[in-house]
Amino acid sequence: MEYYCSYQERCHVEVEQKMYQLAIPKALYDKIIVHLIEHNFLNEERFAALFTISKFHQKSWGKNRIINELKARHISTYLIQKSIQQLSDEEYHNTFLTLAEKTWASLTEKNKLKKQKKFCDTMLRKGWESELVYEKVKMLKK
Repeated sequence: MEYYCSYQERCHVEVEQKMYQLAIPKALYDKIIVHLIEHNFLNEERFAALFTISKFHQKSWGKNRIINELKARHISTYLIQKSIQQLSDEEYHNTFLTLAEKTWASLTEKNKLKKQKKFCDTMLRKGWESELVYEKVKMLKK
């Protein structure tokens, strides 16, 4: 389990799933997790911070998608908020604008309303705030 946690940041849920796959007895789960935490192989604060930064930079996910993915991994609300605060507002906004322009240009739909819907669906699926998306689609349809 040390090796599993050493080559990539993991959260408690991922470690428990791996132990289940390896058919490790449930009685040992707590001991293994405590060992991993004590030896700094498992750190949920570090996991949340790296997850947030990497998904934002690599996949251009918005805050909503990142928050939902962290919640699915049972990360505490405090750690989620702390990791989201690491994203600078300027970089976040610039990434949104760049992604919005790229997405709009990539859509080949001729019907203007269908194109707007596809744009909104794509941006919302990536976790961008609806206010930003709808404001941008208003500007793009001019």
